[in-house]
Amino acid sequence: MNSVRIVLADDHPLMLQGTKQFLEGLSCVIVATAKDGNEAYNLILKHKPEIAVLDFDLPKLNGIEIAKYLNQKNIETKIIVLTLHKQEAILKEVGATIAGYLTKDSALDELESCIKIVVSGDKYISSKLKQTVHFDTTKRNVNQLTVTELKILKYIEQRYTSAQIAEALFISKRTVEKHRSNIIEKLSLPSTPNALVLWLKQNPDYAT
Repeated sequence: MNSVRIVLADDHPLMLQGTKQFLEGLSCVIVATAKDGNEAYNLILKHKPEIAVLDFDLPKLNGIEIAKYLNQKNIETKIIVLTLHKQEAILKEVGATIAGYLTKDSALDELESCIKIVVSGDKYISSKLKQTVHFDTTKRNVNQLTVTELKILKYIEQRYTSAQIAEALFISKRTVEKHRSNIIEKLSLPSTPNALVLWLKQNPDYAT
């Protein structure tokens, strides 16, 4: 956690100060704080921190709106939304425009783990959210896959190489690689070599 640079935004002064002190206690570097969405957005553009921890209900621009604007500008700051809300609409943005989603009632318990996981390139959803929100992200993402992509996923599960999959499906290796790329994107996975294999281990019942 040492030297992770963070912009914080919350329109509640006590919450803002409490989160700032907590993170500084973890040796994070708070480069700036903001009390509304416009200010937060401009500070992120200025400082380009690794992480921005944003309240959802900020005045002027909310946390998701900020994340979408930053995404359009290809700003690599990873957004963690910290909120009182337990909403499917926010949940859908995890892995798309935001990297983490925490509720304020669990923030101090989970914020350290969340930042570590987000900095490593993965996404994080509060454990309480998984218990209280209808959590069908995996199923929804799998439903986006085409028949061919599902077949390729099965072959990957059996540890086939791209060349072996191409031979089995009578398509080119390049086409297989394109399908793999599409699968990774649709499942909101990092583009690391073992991401799909790891996902398959974690979701053995994905096709049911």
